[in-house]
Amino acid sequence: MTTPDFEEVADHADKAREFLTRSREYLTIGDLHQASEKGWGAAAHMTKAVAVAQGWEYTNHSHFSNVLNEARRLTGNSRLLDLRSRANELHSNYYKRDILLEADVISEDIESIAELLTVLAPLTGPESAA
Repeated sequence: MTTPDFEEVADHADKAREFLTRSREYLTIGDLHQASEKGWGAAAHMTKAVAVAQGWEYTNHSHFSNVLNEARRLTGNSRLLDLRSRANELHSNYYKRDILLEADVISEDIESIAELLTVLAPLTGPESAA
């Protein structure tokens, strides 16, 4: 197994936090489309940070769920199942512009992404590497 690139891990984690902030900003100004996309981006980048730190594959969209399933097994945190669904809902919302979720639902989903980042953060450090 190769040594994780913790500079890459930190870059993905930083992007995740930046995207979370931007998703909240977009929500505040009523751009639900971009709020959804940035929320999804936050989830995707933190999941990539975990994948790199743990040495797990993440090269396409299907690996998002695989990594979160592995994180659930590693942590025993079954809440990751719901948080994964919330992230995927935001991602779907971005592509289905004609059936946008309501602002209050998007707001709840974004706060779920904040929780996801918190749950995943311990899996991104050098001490967590498998």
